[in-house]
Amino acid sequence: MSIYQFSATTVTGEQQSLEEYKGKVVLIVNTASRCRFTSQYQELQKLYETYGKDYFVILAFPCNQFLNQEPETNKEIINFCQINFGVTFPVFAKIDVRGSKADPLFTYLSKKVPGLLGNFIKWNFTKFLIDSKGEVYSRYAPTTPPSNLTADIEELLIQAKDHEQ
Repeated sequence: MSIYQFSATTVTGEQQSLEEYKGKVVLIVNTASRCRFTSQYQELQKLYETYGKDYFVILAFPCNQFLNQEPETNKEIINFCQINFGVTFPVFAKIDVRGSKADPLFTYLSKKVPGLLGNFIKWNFTKFLIDSKGEVYSRYAPTTPPSNLTADIEELLIQAKDHEQ
């Protein structure tokens, strides 16, 4: 199984298959606009600008499950991201990332690579790095700055380009 078996709802309400990202290194992040880690959007955007387009993409999934830190509508969330951080990577519709109503993608990711406290999402800005075959490579804590992922991203990008040839 890989992330390609899943789909996500865009901010405009359309279903999008994650198979669209086949062959790319993918960083999946659950986000929130009122979190102490919200400034990570800036580093995420920098990663996207550095590695994005052909072989790398970041997928943001807003979530309001942690202290009501993402109460805005989908439209307000995307506007916030674009105005305050210049976000150009895909931001999807707000979802739950844990519990009985958790999005199936995050249930899969959490079980595939459990965190220190078990197979659930502990907080906003938990990050999952996916290789170009759609397999989970690693999980990173909310406190891990996105810039700390560059070595892992670069390693996976080399592998992705090698597989393409």
